[in-house]
Amino acid sequence: MNRVYVCSCFGVTEQQVRQHAENGACTPRQIASASKAGTDCGSCVRSIQAILGRGTCPRRELAEQGKPVLTELTPAQSLEEAA
Repeated sequence: MNRVYVCSCFGVTEQQVRQHAENGACTPRQIASASKAGTDCGSCVRSIQAILGRGTCPRRELAEQGKPVLTELTPAQSLEEAA
């Protein structure tokens, strides 16, 4: 098995980043949330951006079609976040 590590700090491979992207992670921040990659020394963030740039992103596709990419918050949710 050939493993190409993107993030040596947390042992995250390119295949894992691609899998998270297939599951909906479209930004380095979302990849970090899913795997911690990019949250320590940060040297892998550009590699993660390059990997994400080559794939498709459901949210990016929605944006290109002029459709909303974020769900709207109810007034109660907005108040909770503001608190």
